[in-house]
Amino acid sequence: MKSRERVLAAINHKEPDRVPIDIGATLQTGIHAIAYTKLKEHLGIKGGHTRIHDVGQQLAEIEDEMLDYFKADCLDVGRVFTDSDEEWYDVEVNGIQAQFPRTFKPRFNPDGSVDVCRHDGKVVARMSAAALVIDQVYYPIEDDYPDNSQLLLSILMKNAITMIPPPFNHLGERGFWRNLKRRAIELKNNSERALMLMGGISFFQFMTAYKKMDKVLVDIIRYTNKVDKFLDILMEFQLASLSLTSKYLGDTIDIIVFGDDYGENNGPIFSPRLFKKLFKPRIEAACDYVKKHTKWKIFFHSCGAIAPIIPDLIEIGIDILNPVQINAKGMNPKFLKEEFGDDITFWGGGADTRHVLNFKSPPEVKEHVTNLLEIFAPGGGYVWNTVHNILPDVPPENIVAALEAVHEYNEKN
Repeated sequence: MKSRERVLAAINHKEPDRVPIDIGATLQTGIHAIAYTKLKEHLGIKGGHTRIHDVGQQLAEIEDEMLDYFKADCLDVGRVFTDSDEEWYDVEVNGIQAQFPRTFKPRFNPDGSVDVCRHDGKVVARMSAAALVIDQVYYPIEDDYPDNSQLLLSILMKNAITMIPPPFNHLGERGFWRNLKRRAIELKNNSERALMLMGGISFFQFMTAYKKMDKVLVDIIRYTNKVDKFLDILMEFQLASLSLTSKYLGDTIDIIVFGDDYGENNGPIFSPRLFKKLFKPRIEAACDYVKKHTKWKIFFHSCGAIAPIIPDLIEIGIDILNPVQINAKGMNPKFLKEEFGDDITFWGGGADTRHVLNFKSPPEVKEHVTNLLEIFAPGGGYVWNTVHNILPDVPPENIVAALEAVHEYNEKN
């Protein structure tokens, strides 16, 4: 099978010729720039660059040679705007030589910290000298939510920051949508890999990006009606975004990525009842729009112990669940596969990035990955990736061991 065919077969719950592999096609299935640099050194790959396309999480864009090494089957469409040297500039960050996108111009401070500033100089995000990611430090909504779309738009425009990953870091440029369409078609014609787009569709995470999470959680309980009205306004924006994306990209892409984190280690962040009341109908509206206007598969990212709401996600049309956080309560791989494996594709869950990939020996990593493949892979409905991004402390030997386990499994089956 070709990669695109292989991925779509797996999503359609047909067992492909081998388990598809994703590395770096989304902002939740990538690798931190430090781990990426060490991996290249370990493999003896010279030349190229460590290009940090997601500056918030400090994720590296996966280069062609590394995609081939991983035998990756998927690509992020955003890379169509990052294919020239003019799009990047050199930086030294977190002890490595890397590159930032030209659209991202943070302030490097004498103490080694990095500030991300609004146009008026307001610091909105920061990476301390000891940190390895950039954290948001400013939230523009203090009290009431905007009660109309124009007010929401004014808040978004005033507080827009340059941490948006490609392709949408180019959104304000003239002819953006036509340019994106042309370049995406070229990418599809020149690649056999499945194409994915970070769709930016989120509701709870959108709210917590503009108002502190503790306040949002209080509002969900105490001011449910206000939250409900604001989500209606937000949904208008999300559907308008989907309208433009579907108009210009049409059948060029294969998968669109939605994302909202509804879980923590021990269960959902708030009750399934509130999820059903506030968030499920809005996600369903976005799913319905995609199903009506495109042939895209819908990839949904939510960390944590979300087993209680997986039936709801299936019901509203989600095709793919990521990152499959197998180390959270109730997310046992055998249970997930037996209970939901016929109805949703698991994308991830292929290596525990909290306890195994960063701490165990290479042989232990290989055994761990093989055991998970034997659970998730049979019958299709599975794409291999780790549980969320590969973190900076993961030894390159363990990344190699994980990939060897996948490749060996594929050769035997």
